[in-house]
Amino acid sequence: MKKLWSTIFNTLVLFLMTVSVAFAADGESVIDTGDTAWVLISAALVFIMTPGLGFFYGGMVRNKNVLSTIMQSFFIVGLISVEWVLIGYTLTFGSDISGFIGDLSKIGLNGIDVHTVMGTIPELAFVAFQCMFAVITPALITGAFAERMKFSAFVTFILLWAILIYNPMAHWVWGGGWLAELGALDFAGGLVIHILSGVSGLVICLMIGKRRGYGKSPILPHNIPMVVLGATLLWFGWFGFNAGSALGANGLAANAFIVTQAAAAAATVSWVFAEWMHNGKPTVFGAASGCVAGLVAITPAAGFVTPMPAVLIGLIGGAICYFSVAVVKAKFGYDDSLDAFGVHGIGGTWGAIATGLWATTSVNESGADGLFYGNPDLLFIQTLSVIAAWVLAIVGTVFLIKIIGAFMKIRVDESDEIAGVDISEHGERAYGQSFVAGNPLFGNKE
Repeated sequence: MKKLWSTIFNTLVLFLMTVSVAFAADGESVIDTGDTAWVLISAALVFIMTPGLGFFYGGMVRNKNVLSTIMQSFFIVGLISVEWVLIGYTLTFGSDISGFIGDLSKIGLNGIDVHTVMGTIPELAFVAFQCMFAVITPALITGAFAERMKFSAFVTFILLWAILIYNPMAHWVWGGGWLAELGALDFAGGLVIHILSGVSGLVICLMIGKRRGYGKSPILPHNIPMVVLGATLLWFGWFGFNAGSALGANGLAANAFIVTQAAAAAATVSWVFAEWMHNGKPTVFGAASGCVAGLVAITPAAGFVTPMPAVLIGLIGGAICYFSVAVVKAKFGYDDSLDAFGVHGIGGTWGAIATGLWATTSVNESGADGLFYGNPDLLFIQTLSVIAAWVLAIVGTVFLIKIIGAFMKIRVDESDEIAGVDISEHGERAYGQSFVAGNPLFGNKE
């Protein structure tokens, strides 16, 4: 009898194990705690990039505008996080509508709870991770119009840009839209984040005009150590940005991590040497800018290329971004205040094209082989994707600035620009005597 019960028990256990395996084979997802932990940590790493960007940009401006510059990045964290939860996530990752936008089935994160699984992680972890991408993208634009936009116009533009430009582009590439169907590769945001923000920044700076005195008198960074601190936070957070996009603690994440480091390091070297040859002196400001250029360039390719191509992507990226900032901008005279276009627009474009050259399925079976691995079609697809991103950024930004300009003033008055946007828009000073405008507790307001 004991043997019979033992046989029945063993048979039951075997049956349950078989059913479990069958469910897994049928596609039922099981949460992996290691993958979940890595994605949540990566989301936190990407989060710190936006305040870090505030320091990076804040150190580049004059001291009378440092708080307004930091405020733009910091406020975007709040504004776009709310937008993402309410409508951004569903427009990006909701069910596809004709390849162009997601539906409203997940509005307000409807239907997503602690039990909803995506692959090996909770969908809420994916929501959090992608939220940080949505946050930093419009923050990058602020470098192009620093020191001269009214805060009310800034808030209106950023919110509308996120809804009408970022969310559709992210859906096209990551949410199952037409570029995804075409086969475009963008591991962590070269197309969606850097081209879109950099090109939009160029459009804005052209439309609202140059800063007072630009090209006539020096406009110098007020705090280089702050720039380096910001660049360091960006470099640190970028490991979550790129390696986190593997959505798991796995070999793909490890590859993305090391190629990110290799490209950033290579671009730091190439920018510094290019500057050294061009201007006669290597600067720490150039080194900080170079590392960011390399990080931008490797972003779309991080999950598709091996380390040696990553070094080449960084070396070339640092050089071409320096040329864009030091030569092209000077020749054409546009006032891209903090080089959002020169670093992100140009760097992102190069990175997307480079993906079409060096991508290999030996790194990521879900990707494709590039030109140097026998597939010229991918280079064509990447080029078409770059054109699509440029067109959306240009047309969308022109439309938004025209519409917003019809209802409110976009640029601060000349007298306010002279006084500094910190005082005129926020009633604060970063250094020396601090006060809130109109508050009798703060003495002399001169």
